Parts: sequence; C-alpha cells; structure tokens
Amino acid sequence: MNPFEQLGVSPKIVKAIVEIGFVSPTPIQEQSIPVLLKGDRDFVGLAQTGTGKTAAFGLPLLEQIDLRSKHPQALILCPTRELCLQITNDLKNYGKYLDDLNVVAVYGGASIVTQLKDIKRGAHIVVATPGRMLDVLNRKAVNFSEVKSVVLDEADEMLNMGFQEDINSILSTTPDDKFTWLFSATMPAEVRRIAKNYMDDPFELTVGTKNTGNVNINHEYYVVRPRDKYAALKRLVDYNPDIFGIVFSRTKIETQEIAEMLMKDGYNADSLHGDLSQQQRDRVMKRFRDRSLQILVATDVAARGIDVDNVTHVVHFSLPDEIENYTHRSGRTARAGKTGTSLAIITARDIGKIRQIERQIGSKFTLAEVPTSFDVCEKQLFSLVHKVHNVQVNDEQIDQYMQRIYDELTDLSKEDVIKRFASLEFNRFLDYYRNAPDLNAKADDRSADRNSMGSAKSGTHTRLFINLGSVDEFNRGELLGFVCNTSGIKGDRVGKIDIKGVYSFFEVENEVLEQVQSAFKSVDFKGRNVRIEVSQDSGGGDRGRSRSRGSYGGGERKSYGGGGGERRSYGGGERRSYGGGGGERRSYGGESRGGDSGRGESRGYSSERRSYGSGSTAANSPSGAPRRERKDKDSRGGRW
Repeated sequence: MNPFEQLGVSPKIVKAIVEIGFVSPTPIQEQSIPVLLKGDRDFVGLAQTGTGKTAAFGLPLLEQIDLRSKHPQALILCPTRELCLQITNDLKNYGKYLDDLNVVAVYGGASIVTQLKDIKRGAHIVVATPGRMLDVLNRKAVNFSEVKSVVLDEADEMLNMGFQEDINSILSTTPDDKFTWLFSATMPAEVRRIAKNYMDDPFELTVGTKNTGNVNINHEYYVVRPRDKYAALKRLVDYNPDIFGIVFSRTKIETQEIAEMLMKDGYNADSLHGDLSQQQRDRVMKRFRDRSLQILVATDVAARGIDVDNVTHVVHFSLPDEIENYTHRSGRTARAGKTGTSLAIITARDIGKIRQIERQIGSKFTLAEVPTSFDVCEKQLFSLVHKVHNVQVNDEQIDQYMQRIYDELTDLSKEDVIKRFASLEFNRFLDYYRNAPDLNAKADDRSADRNSMGSAKSGTHTRLFINLGSVDEFNRGELLGFVCNTSGIKGDRVGKIDIKGVYSFFEVENEVLEQVQSAFKSVDFKGRNVRIEVSQDSGGGDRGRSRSRGSYGGGERKSYGGGGGERRSYGGGERRSYGGGGGERRSYGGESRGGDSGRGESRGYSSERRSYGSGSTAANSPSGAPRRERKDKDSRGGRW
C-alpha cells in the first residue's frame, strides 16, 4: 500500500500525487495528515520552508470537500500573491482526479472581475491574500457561511506585514464552529499570542526545533568593505559557475539596481519586487522556473512563495531587517531534503547580527574568504573541462562537419587543441581578473566602514536618530506613517527602520534629507519635543547612537497625540472604501515594511486601520464589529 494511503489519503488523490513525484511523506506530512483528516480540532504546525507544508494541509482539505456544494468550504490566507498562486496550483494538481473541483486564487495585481466570476461559478476552496480578500468581501461577492476550515499559511510573515486586522475582519465573516489551522516556519511571540488567544486547545506539531534553520543548508559569510559588496557578489557568482540562485536585497530600489548591473556585466539575471506588474512578475518567475534565468534578485516579501526546485545558493546582499526573515530566505534552497548554500556578504558592522542569527537558527556560520582572481580562473577552467568531458555528442549532426574540422586543425597536436580550446574561456576570466584586488576586509576593521560609508550616509540613504520608540507604542509601520505625515515625503523615500525602546533609527534618501530635517525642526508628540539627528552609527544593531549636529528646534509646533480624525494610507494608489466608517483616507505612495506584495494588497499596522503597503484596494474593514470570544469547544470565536 502507498505510504500516503496508509495515512488515510484517498486513492484518487494518491494517484495524482504519485504522478507529481511524491514517493513518501515528509515528516510534517506524516505527522499532520492523520490529525487533520479527523477534522475535529484546531492545529498549529511549525516546520521550515521546503518541508512540504502545502501538502500537509492541502491533502486533508481536499479530503473534506463536498464537491456537490457550490459554496466555499475552505479558506486559505497567505501573505503574497506568488505564494497564493503556488498553493492554488498545488491544490489543483493534488485534486486532478476530483471531478469538478474548483480552487480559486484571489490576489492583488490581477483582474478582480475574473476572480469574482471564478468565485461565482462555485469555488470549493478560496486561496487569498488578505488585502484582495477584504476587497471581495466588501463587494459582498462571496459567502463564507459554509466554511469548515481556515488555513493561515506563513502566519509569521502575515503578522510582520501588518495583516492582523485584515485577517480579523475576514475571519469575522466565517462560522464560529470552523477549525483554524496555522502553519508557520517560525514561532515568534506574536504568533504564539495569536494561537493562545484565538484558537481553542490547538494540536501543536513541531518538526525540528522551533525557529531553527534547515540542517541541510551550509551558512557562510564574507566580510568586505561596503564599496566592494557588488564586486564580491560578482566574484562569488563567478566562483560558482553552476549557480542557480536567489540574491536577496533589502529594498526595491537596491534590488533593481543590482539586477541591472548584473545584466549589464553579462550575467543572466533579473529582478523581482513589488513595483513590477503581475504580468512582469509572472514572466520573471517563468524564466526562473524554466532555468533560463540563472540569478534572481529579489526583496524578502516578493520572494515569499517561490517554490523552485534545485536552487543551489541563496545570497544575502543585505541582511534582513528581521532575523526571522533569514530563515525564510535561506529556506529557498535545500528544499525537499536537498542540500544548499546560504552566503551573506556583510561589512564588519554586521558581525553582531550574524551572531544573533546563529543563535536564532541554531547553526554556526563559516567565515569564508572572497575567492582570489586565481581561484576564480581555476574554477571556471575546470568547469569548462567538466562540461566538455560530459557533453552529449550528436553524432548524426556533427559527423558531416568532422572532416572540415580535422583539416582546419591538422597542424595542431592533441595537446595543442586541448590547450587552445581551454584557453577560449580561461583567457576571458584571466583578462578580467588581471590585477584584481583582494576584497576581504578584517572582521574587526570598523574604521573602513565609517570611512567608506561617509558617516551615516550609505549610498543613497542617510540614517537618522529619532527620540521615539516602542515605549511610545510605535512599530515600524507607525513610525513610517509619522515620518511621512510630518515631512510630506512618500513612503518609498524611507529605507530601513530600527525600532528600539526609547529611540529609533530610520533611513531617508539623501535627496529628501533636508526636507525631513526642516519638517522636524519643531514637532511634539503627546506634549514631548521630537528630536531627530543624523546618526554616526550607519550599521544596524543595538550599539547605541552617536550624535552629530544637535537637535533641531524652533518654528511651528505640531501635535500628533491622541487618536481619531483623518485616516491615512501610506501605500501607493487610491484606496476606496466599501464598508462603514467615515473619515478621509489619503495615499502617500511608496514602499514600506512588507510593501513588496504588490498592488492590491493593504497593510494595516495599527488599530486605526492604517495601511503602509504599496497597493490600491478597498481596505475599510467592518471596524464596528464586536469582538467574538470563544466560550467553549462548541462555540468558536469568529476572530483570529
């Protein structure tokens, strides 16, 4: 008997997954499928990316669908449209032999009219991103009264992106007696709190150790000067001729710039970020899946849901703002039991963050040296020799040219032919790397960082200190909104934001630095003077702050204390309101935390339903709905 049948999966579904290539269940599948097939309790599943979580919840869902009903019976919420499409396609493949199964993907960046038609045709399972799902609900276009199960996939990322209020609003439209299945790669405190408050005695399954990385991934880091990071990236790519990898960068602007430089330098690369249209994203992903694209440069959010086999390397051109995101990044390689390599290109100031990540994932990093020019040339030469040795010869086609080839090379010995053939590729790299400098920096050499970074200025951005932090009830989204509202700049002009206790750091583009400084000359927050300063601490971490030119005072005072009043959105595009709730909503455009999920996704970061993503969608959730708490096992609260 097939191992999946032994777990309780029906023959029709087993037939489909065997055709896909499923041989035996992964640990998360083996342990979760029997529990979920019972369909009698909530569930929390923790496992690393690439371990088969989609099948772990997808197969039991399909088993519980009544194909005769035309109402949605299952709802799956996930953070990004790539992941939404991935899950939808997987479920369709698993249910290939289930007659009339209809799985509908609902996500921003695609025609909502088409999605509404698909739902109206009778959707058994709806897979959705929260922003677009709210839009559909506000149009009264879907009825979730018969939903039996709700799956929250990549729950940690949805919380990081500020989707909690959206999810609450969506789940308030589902039945009280539904079952909630939560799947996540990490278990931060926020996810733990959600499971405790909104799930009823869930069955918790952890495969591996919580919040740790995949043991099949080799973690390396390279310490270079900031100005040498791109040169180091190219050298590492050249040193790995067979690389099929993803390069992660922190911002959309940097992602685009890196991809353009790689393409200009002759590498087969492209970018994936939230400013691309859905058609452009689909085209890039098709090329990457077909392996006609060798290097994909992506932001954290845009890369979520990328489930591509045999990715050999993940390269961190910039370390992620959130340590948990390192797990998700590196999880793009070493999937389905394979091995992979995660390379971090850092400066000396990032050593502390590497140590934090080591503690988080439970794995040690290896400090490696950026290859020398000789190393690269040697590696490329023997890569060519290996390809020549293993090339498949088409005798039928090549034979007609062999005599002319022999005649052309008749004056050369075998050794000469081999030497000249190898030199074709070897000479190109030898010329390129002639007199190439050593790119390695000392791990404790932070003066090089300060000199090359120009104090707090890092390329196109300047790092600023502000005397507001988490004690003032600010998170990244709130601080972004505060900065944008005060200075009048768009969200995409703001870079990295680090929230501390009583103070924070944020980056702004150098072009708008004076505008921001001028706007904050005299601002107060709940009666306290707000001060910003250019920070000499250009790196991340918690090393404190060093001040430069004092605070900015004088001029008009603005107060931002209290609540109510105008409702603003700091994402791109117009936001329309379809539900209740008054007040004006404004859009300030641009990028923010989690702003890469693309058009059509809303980003709520506070109880006032502000959105800081890059999208255009209806996001006015039914804010007046009362909170429904669970009272017992038979009366389940509708809010997550």
